[in-house]
Amino acid sequence: MAELKVQHSLAALGSAFSLPCSPTPVAAPEWLAFNQPLADELVLPEQYHATALGLALFAGNELPKWCQPIAQAYAGHQFANYVPRLGDGRALLLAEIISSAGQRVDLQLKGAGPTPFSRGGDGRSPIGPVIREYLVSEAMHALGVPTTRALAAVSSGEMVYRDEPQPGAVLTRVAKSHIRIGTFQYVAALGDPALLTEFTDYVIARHYPHCASEPQPYLALLQAVIAAQAATVAHWMSLGFIHGVMNTDNMSITGETIDYGPCAFMEAFDEKTVFSAIDRRGRYAYVNQPPVALWNLTRFAETLLPLLHAKQPEAIALASAALESFSQQYQAAYLQRMTAKLGIEHAEPADTELISSVLALMQQNKVDFTLFFRQLSSNTPQKAGELFNDQTSWLNWFSGWQARVTAQKQTNEQRVTAMQRVNPELIPRNHLIQQAIEQVSEQGDLSLFNQLKQAWLAPFDVDPANAAFSRPASEQERVQRTFCGT
Repeated sequence: MAELKVQHSLAALGSAFSLPCSPTPVAAPEWLAFNQPLADELVLPEQYHATALGLALFAGNELPKWCQPIAQAYAGHQFANYVPRLGDGRALLLAEIISSAGQRVDLQLKGAGPTPFSRGGDGRSPIGPVIREYLVSEAMHALGVPTTRALAAVSSGEMVYRDEPQPGAVLTRVAKSHIRIGTFQYVAALGDPALLTEFTDYVIARHYPHCASEPQPYLALLQAVIAAQAATVAHWMSLGFIHGVMNTDNMSITGETIDYGPCAFMEAFDEKTVFSAIDRRGRYAYVNQPPVALWNLTRFAETLLPLLHAKQPEAIALASAALESFSQQYQAAYLQRMTAKLGIEHAEPADTELISSVLALMQQNKVDFTLFFRQLSSNTPQKAGELFNDQTSWLNWFSGWQARVTAQKQTNEQRVTAMQRVNPELIPRNHLIQQAIEQVSEQGDLSLFNQLKQAWLAPFDVDPANAAFSRPASEQERVQRTFCGT
């Protein structure tokens, strides 16, 4: 196996951006999961592959010399309220690993104990959020969504005290980086132009090196982050995914989906769906995700104003012009993804009516989002109509859709194949995640967790053994609210 390549470039920037901090050992760690394919991509030495040495590493009990743990500093708007100092309250960046593909990624422990940013908290994670993030982040990767990854999960052998005692666990997370919009907010608030320039140059060199050669590198960075987020949020929307807590400290500048707290996939389509137990006003409802993304990006643009132009009015004009492109980029990406779901080979502006009308019909009839698009992707797409109570409206829409797709050069077989590559058979349904969490936390039973973990690696494939996982929740199984675990 090739040699492990490790760097600590963020730590090298100094105490303005992160603080050294060691994990707090746990009492009795046990394996919950180890992601072998991801370990291979990272060229992680085999001595850590589901071994006792690996268990000690991923529990935070015994770190090898190549780890240099730090807690990162960041601020953030939480439900639109600015908090000047947040930071990694229960996470530690161990190292930056250069993968077999030559890509630098962060290796981070989540739930490894208190840090200088814990604000009196215990720095731990209950086992439920660890199970949820492992399952959902890896499923999102299989669905093709830019996302953080899960390398390992271990139980701690200790209880974590929230509303009630719960078993604890530690997640090992992999990401292009854990730099967020909130990180820029923190650095900008320090009021030191040299630090802001140093950090922004670092981010450009690490994530968007092409911007360095642009006439206006900092404007190019803003434009690149806007484009990345527009594409990611459009992908979320096309899958019925609801992040649940789109605070600026939960929005990565790489475009990766990060922080799977109260997230969920929508079942019965309703654009106002909210899952987060703390989102009482629906700020982060499904339909609000694109405008909230723009709001967050506006906060990012504000941090860059001193770098965009020496005169503030000119800087604001440049930032505003860049931000105005978000809606257009998002709409283009969304149209492309939704027309692909409908089997339309080349999207046209008029297709927006076909999309909006079927979504309105689905909302009126409480139709399962994933199930509908998958049934429409079959050789007998008319069977999708069985999901609708209002048959007249359905048949009107269906005839318009048929006319649109049959006018294409594609054969029926080509269309079905293309649709089934973008309309998943399986998504991480909330009730299944909850069942897995309960089995693991209450009985120590990993069987359902392991079944789901395996099934969701191939979300577009049909496997009779996974048929039960494609069904929506029954009334009794439905999970209405999710929690972040902090």
